[in-house]
Parts: sequence; structure tokens; C-alpha cells
Amino acid sequence: MNQQQDRAAELVRSGNAVLGIEFGSTRIKASLIAPDTTPLAAGSYAWENQLEDGVWTYHLDDVWKGLADCYASLVKDVRARYSVELATVAAIGFSGMMHGYVALDADGQLLVPFRTWRNNITGRACGELTPLLDFAVPQRWSIAHLYQSILDEQPHVTQIAHLTTLAGYVHWRLTGEHMMGIGEASGMFPIDPLSRDWDAGRMAKFDALIAPRKLGWRLRDILPTVLPAGRPAGKLTAEGAKLLDPSGRLPAGIPLCPPEGDAGTGMVATNAVRPRSGNVSAGTSVFAMIVLEKSLSRVHEEIDIVVTPDGKPVAMAHSNNGSSDLDAWIALFGQVARALGVDPSVDDLYGKLLPLAAKADPDAGGLLAINYISGEHLTGFTEGRPLFARDQSGKFTLENFMRAMYFASLCALRTGLNILTVEEGVVVEEIRGHGGFFKGGDTGQRMMAAALNVPVSIPATAGEGGAWGMAVLAAYMLRADAGQSLPDYLDGLINESIGRPVHPEPRDVAGFAEFFARHARGLAIEREAVKALS
Repeated sequence: MNQQQDRAAELVRSGNAVLGIEFGSTRIKASLIAPDTTPLAAGSYAWENQLEDGVWTYHLDDVWKGLADCYASLVKDVRARYSVELATVAAIGFSGMMHGYVALDADGQLLVPFRTWRNNITGRACGELTPLLDFAVPQRWSIAHLYQSILDEQPHVTQIAHLTTLAGYVHWRLTGEHMMGIGEASGMFPIDPLSRDWDAGRMAKFDALIAPRKLGWRLRDILPTVLPAGRPAGKLTAEGAKLLDPSGRLPAGIPLCPPEGDAGTGMVATNAVRPRSGNVSAGTSVFAMIVLEKSLSRVHEEIDIVVTPDGKPVAMAHSNNGSSDLDAWIALFGQVARALGVDPSVDDLYGKLLPLAAKADPDAGGLLAINYISGEHLTGFTEGRPLFARDQSGKFTLENFMRAMYFASLCALRTGLNILTVEEGVVVEEIRGHGGFFKGGDTGQRMMAAALNVPVSIPATAGEGGAWGMAVLAAYMLRADAGQSLPDYLDGLINESIGRPVHPEPRDVAGFAEFFARHARGLAIEREAVKALS
């Protein structure tokens, strides 16, 4: 080993490394970092949601199997890199897909199957809550799922003792503490940025709304305790250590930071936590986060108002559908290659096919792709049907097809951002990218810059993903200067690692605009597809 590896091995051996784990839509990923946030090792576990009885869900058995396998993968990577065994760490943080619905009884038992962010089944609830609270309540938010369950008179609602998210649930099982980072909490119910707690006024309105139903609880009784970044949030219990590491090597007593959502870890990973900064997290879903200088002029149902991990208001344009359809086509092309006697790796497929988009016609040659695996609230769909269409004059080339797939994954996002930039005059000087969309050269940056018409830069650690961002939040909890703000802490770590931005090329911007208009017209086809392919 070289000197750098020797130092890393000693960090691991001494238990001074920091661990972040994120439950993403298609992968559970672990990131082990040094105290200065340098990545040391990683682990992962592939999983996928299921559509069961009309609900997108993950089985909790898969949560624990995936967590243990992901950690075992990390241990294996540490052993391969440094020839040492990972025995303990200085701190841990858990992150996950935000929103959704994890309802538990007094014994901690799940009352109904976990409902993920992907479900658009709470339209009536949102229709009532948004005017009541004077706050845009999206369909995927936990409060929307709760109120929809109440409206539907689902019998489990009287038994609810705790309502949480996937990250909050994992944190509770590993620590015994029903706590949550403020950014994750802001995807459950509105947050008051002054008190950095649940919005008491809006909470009182909700309690008054449901009081005649005599459910036996008030909202504050069942929601987790809210904590800003940097606060301790419990310690790993012996039972929790066994869930994370069934081998029994990992000890109890390791401190945990507040669990955060994937939006918060994306903001941290890109150092986009100050006003006028913004980031795009692009993967299975794709969303842009713009930290606000001032409140929006009015409520926009298409725009979420959440907060940074330290409590600053953020406008979020969230599209449920990101790269899943693109991933499905890449997998199909892999099957084609194998049928022809070639067995390319996944990295080869992405590495060879995605850059072709940069060589395509600016508007993707007249092709149309709509990537709706699930519903898309930004454009008014509660269900999705992925489709590809072209007319006889379309230039049906592989290059144009790849660009159409890229552009399709950004159209709903652009719809949301138009509200912020055009209607509200929000200024976005630069977007920092984060997530699998940006792997493999600068093609993802170029496509994103074309769609948003702003420069797009990538931190050197962007490929590490949300697990790395979560590990950074755990390291922030251990910082030597207890008074150091999160933005100042991140400035000292990340700014120098941010690459030069890719600026939008005028021909690409014009091409996306043409594709975007075609995509908007094509949504009429999507509506008929939802009806026909029921």
C-alpha cells in the first residue's frame, strides 16, 4: 500500500471513519469517509419497488436484508482496499427516499404496507389540505397519505402511534429514537423556519379538521422529534447493531446524526445550502432544489416548499420520473448485444450509449419519448405508461433516440422550474448536479444545461451520491467547532472540488425547447395510453 492507503487503513482500524447509508429507489448505498470527508470505501445493494394492489411499496424484510447486504459489501470493499477489517466507526447517518407513509402502532408494528413517494393516490386529501393550510401539499407527502387514509376511513388510523418515513423508521429501529432531520421532516408536514420545528399554526388547523372523527391522537403525538443538522440523535443499540451487521462485529453505542432525506443529502453533496444556490438530484426521480432569498408570492401546487438540513426555506420542483425508462432501454440494448454473442458490462453499455446523445440532432430528430413509469404530479398524471412515438419524417437514429430519452427525463422538471423562474422571478445562477444521471463524461451536464438553460457544474464527489452526503452530515455532528454553521463547514470542504461548469449551447437550448413543446403535445397520447393500457 502507498502512504495514502496506509493513512486510510489506520483511520478504519482506529474506528475514526464515518459511515453514511442511503436507501435509494434502486440501490441501498453505503459510503465510508474520513473525518475530512474523503471517500474511503463503498458498498451497495440493488433492490426495486413493487406495485401491489395499486400501491408502490418495498417489503420491510427487504429493507433489513438490503441493509445487511449493503453493509457486508462495504466491509468487503474495505478489506479489499486496505487489508483491514471494519470493526467500528465514529458516527453513522441514515438517509432515504423522502415522503411516503410508514404508520406504526404502539408496539412498533407496521399497520399497512409502506407507501413510497411514488404513489399519486392522495388527490382528494391534497385538494382539501392545500387551501386549509395555505401551503402546497404534494401527493407524495406523509400528511397527504395520512389524511387520505382518514378520508377513506381506513381502520388502521385509530391505531397509529408513530408516523414516519423510511429513513426515520430505520433510524428508530437502530436507536430506539423517533427523531428526524429537519429537511426530511419538511417532506412530511410544513416546517416553521423560525422555530425549526413543525409549524404549530398549521398543525392546529389539521388537528381541528380531524377532531370530530375522535381518532385518539393529535398530530404532534405521532410525528417524530425534529432536529437540525449537527445535533446528536441517539446511539446504536445492540439490537440495531445486529440489524446492520448480523456478524456481530459492530458494537453498540456508536452515535447517530438525525436521518435526512435524499433532497437534503443532495444539497449537502453539492454545497447548495445558501440562498440563490441550487442543485439537481437526478436518478430514478429528478428534482431541483433552489434555496430561496424570500418567500414565493403565492402557493403553487406544483412546487414543494421544504428546508435545508439546517432549516432554510427551499423551493423544490420534483418529478417522479427520472432515468427509470432510460435504464430499461439500456438493459434492452444489453439483451440485444448478448443475443448477438457480445456480453458487455453495465458500465460499458452506459459508457458507449449515453455519449451518443451529444452527437444527435438538437431536437432529437423529431422523436418523442414520455418516460412516465409512475404518475407525474407536475403534469397532472396519477398513473404513467412509458411510451415512444415518431412520425414518418422523424430521424430514427440511435443518437437521436438517446437524446430523446435524456430530454424526456427532464421535461417535467422544466415544467416546475418555469414556475419559479418565469412566474416568481427566482434567480438561478448555476446548478450543481448530483446523482447517476451525471456519471460517464459530461453528456449529462450538457443535456441538463440545455434543458434548464443555466450552467451546470459537478462536484468531484457527485458520483458518490447521497450516501456520501449523509456521511458528511454525520461528520458535521462530530466537528471540532461546535458553533460552525453548515454552509461554512461545507465551504471548507467542497468548494475547491467543484468542477468547471458546462454552459448551455444555444443550439442545444433551442433543440430542447422544440422537444419540450413536442413533449407537451404528446401528453395527450400519454393520457390515452393510461386509459387503454389499464
